[in-house]
Amino acid sequence: EEKGEAKKDTGASEGKKVSKAHPFQKIEFLVRDWQNFDTEDESDIAGMEEEMVAYLEHVTAERAASDLKDTRDQINSCFEEITCFMLTHPGFAVIKNKYEGDTSKIETLFMGLLDRYCQRVFDTTGIDGSAPRLGPKTVRGRELSAVELGTYIKSYAQMFEQIGAHFPKAETMLEATSKANNVNAINSSTETYTELMNVVAGPQSHDYHQRDVLMAKHKEASSRALLAFDEMANFGSRSSIEEARDNVMRKIAKDYEVFLSLNDGRNPLLGFETYLLPLFVAAISFILRWIADFSCSSWSQTCRASSEVLSHIYMVVFFFLVIVATTKAKQISDLLDRGKAAFRLLTDSPAKQKRE
Repeated sequence: EEKGEAKKDTGASEGKKVSKAHPFQKIEFLVRDWQNFDTEDESDIAGMEEEMVAYLEHVTAERAASDLKDTRDQINSCFEEITCFMLTHPGFAVIKNKYEGDTSKIETLFMGLLDRYCQRVFDTTGIDGSAPRLGPKTVRGRELSAVELGTYIKSYAQMFEQIGAHFPKAETMLEATSKANNVNAINSSTETYTELMNVVAGPQSHDYHQRDVLMAKHKEASSRALLAFDEMANFGSRSSIEEARDNVMRKIAKDYEVFLSLNDGRNPLLGFETYLLPLFVAAISFILRWIADFSCSSWSQTCRASSEVLSHIYMVVFFFLVIVATTKAKQISDLLDRGKAAFRLLTDSPAKQKRE
């Protein structure tokens, strides 16, 4: 009985080479309980590997019959390299209930093939002068980060959970792969937008930007983020890609509101009304008192009462501002900094317009 399982791997080795314009690097079929090796020498692992290559070429070759043709075409179109490896039966001792894991009871040929298979899978230096098989995982030529690879693993795990014990169809695997790729594209593009906007108006930024300047930066960062999304989300269902792109745009819009709020919080004129209004009242009261004292006669009871009321008003405002200053020293310091920034903003704008 032959039982096979598909195993995706990285790197390049002997096997059936196909075009490099495919989305995935490699698929390797691991076959259990293979009994049809022609070689009689159990130590001739290299000869057995040559038989594996020949058998794979025979199975995947074009045939006149249409049996499994769509499956072969789908595999050939998806993977850059297709290989297989065959393991013999490990021995009847290991299938008994009393077997406790003693490796000495496992068939020698099975152990030799298993050792060779592990070397092939985890090779980082190159076996027999060939290129290393274990390398960065890529999808459509783009290397994946550890987080992105985790997204693919979760998507495939959910796929197998949904279909149960059945082997997934090629369309189902493509859908799962496309879903994971779209998720990674969303995360990568929104991260691109956030990184660009953090430089301009992020939590670590201290400069205030006018609304039109911030909007221009937002449009530039949005364009670069959507470009990054389009470069990644380039296969699978068009409707799923469009839906993912809409999610990116919605998230960018929400993030822009956050950056806009952070930028408004750095407005040098923000909060001046809290202090300008009392100062304005005090100034008007002082001027009116000065006018009343200068123009009214000293014997006028009305003038003296008005002068005292006005003096009380600006004195109350003065002590109010003193109390505020003592209880909100940090806010006052920030206010002075904003005042300096506002002055620079007002003085730099005409100079900039003249230069332009």
